[in-house]
Parts: sequence; structure tokens; C-alpha cells
Amino acid sequence: MFSNIKELVEQAEQIGSVAEVAILTEIETTGRSRDEIMNMMDFNLKTMAKSIERGREGKKSLTGLTGGDAKKLDTYLQSGKSLSGNTMLSAVRNAIAVNEVNAQMGLICATPTAGSAGTLPGVLFEAVEKLELTHQQQLEFLFTAAAFGLAIANNSTIAGAEGGCQAEVGSASAMAAAALVVAAGGTAKQAAHAISLTLQNFLGLICDPVAGLVEVPCVHRNALGASQALVSADMALAGIESIFNADEVVSVMYQVGRNLPAAYRETAEGGLAQSPTGREIMARLYGGN
Repeated sequence: MFSNIKELVEQAEQIGSVAEVAILTEIETTGRSRDEIMNMMDFNLKTMAKSIERGREGKKSLTGLTGGDAKKLDTYLQSGKSLSGNTMLSAVRNAIAVNEVNAQMGLICATPTAGSAGTLPGVLFEAVEKLELTHQQQLEFLFTAAAFGLAIANNSTIAGAEGGCQAEVGSASAMAAAALVVAAGGTAKQAAHAISLTLQNFLGLICDPVAGLVEVPCVHRNALGASQALVSADMALAGIESIFNADEVVSVMYQVGRNLPAAYRETAEGGLAQSPTGREIMARLYGGN
């Protein structure tokens, strides 16, 4: 069992795999067998794949606030005019697709939360294409992400209501970046640097869901998370190292979250939720002025 990212990296170097550390930790803490754990993660993997497929159909949510953007990106990708490149934009499309399904009350896999459920699978399923990951490697990607996510959660928070969106999409993006580094052949240390590089760019990101719904701006923030994960992974794989160690940045994220006013922690009492457009949407959905 590890308590922080430093210990996770050390154990991964001893055992030879971050994913294996995650599996052994799960066996130790839950008492489940390896087969049970693998089957549960396989179910998560299939759920993610199905949510991406469903999200690309372009259906609207019950409120009508979200839906259809993943399909628009599909069409745009096919035009060949993408400025950010097919790899990044495909991951972004996947991320949006998952969160559009969440807004439709469809089945998704919280990674680490429902509001940030699109970022990690968005990156994973583009990595499947880019890196030609086998089914086993896809499972290892998820276990790697889970291990780093556990270390983040143990030392900070992954709840927007407690730490703002930095804790949700920020953590999801960091998890995706770390897992992508390892999937691409990087080391556990490089994965830790990817986490640090990622979280630095999410510090202070507020949680301000319009009308209190996990739709706006949540869906598009998952797109940002997916793109940041790809950039951070490339930076780490290039040998760029963060000045701040990952645990240090996680600690700072927690401190920043604690200092955020309640209006910016999922209450819909500040930020975009209280913009003229945000207030108009709330009045339209719930009535009143």
C-alpha cells in the first residue's frame, strides 16, 4: 500500500509496473481475487467504450443544454481541417461524448467523478488508436490511472464541492496524462512529472455548474482536460521535468481548494452560473426571476 505519489513511484520501480502496484493494493484493501479485480476493470473499460459510442450519436440532454458537440467534432475531423491535429481532437471528441451521455443520464464510469468522467476515457481510446494498445494494455492504462488517482485523492480531494473543478477535471487530466506516459513507454517518474505539469495548470479552477447541473461548463472542461493530458504526457516523455514534485502540487491543490469561497465550489452561486446567461438558464429551467 502506498500513501502518496512518491511511494507509488518507488514501489512501481521495485515491482516493475504501476498497474501491478494498483492491482496488489486492490487485493490487499478489498480482499478480492485478481480475477475479480480484472473483471471489474474490464467492465469499466467496456462501459467507457459504450459511452463514447453513444455520445457520438449526437443526442441532446433532457434540458437541451448539451448534446451534439461530439458529433460536430466528428464531422469536423472528417473535413481534415483540424488545427490541433487528429490525435488531440479525437481525444477531445471522446471526452465530450462521455460527458454528453452523463448529461443524458446514461451509464458512464466515474473517473474519478461523474463530472470529470470524459477526460480519461477520451485520452485512453485515442491512445488505443495511436499506440495500438492491446486489451491487456488498456486495462493496465486504467490501473495506472487508478493508482495515481488514489494517491491524489488520499492527499487532496477529487470533489468539486470541496475543492473546485481543479479537483475533478484537474485530477482526471493528471491521471490520464500519467497513464498515457506509461502506455507510451515512459517511466513512473516521468508519469509523476506529467501529473505535476498538469495540475499546475488547473490550480484555482472553480466549479460553477450552471443551474447546478453537470452540463455547462462541465462538458467542455473535460475537453480541456483531455487536451492538457496529451500535452503534459508529451512534455514528460520529452524529458521535461517539473520544478515541483507531484505530491507538492497535490498538496497545494488541496490548500487552494480549501481557500476557494463556497460560491466557487459546486453551489452554482458564483462564476458562470451567476452570469446573465447562467441566471437566464436557471430561470428558464426552474422558473422565477
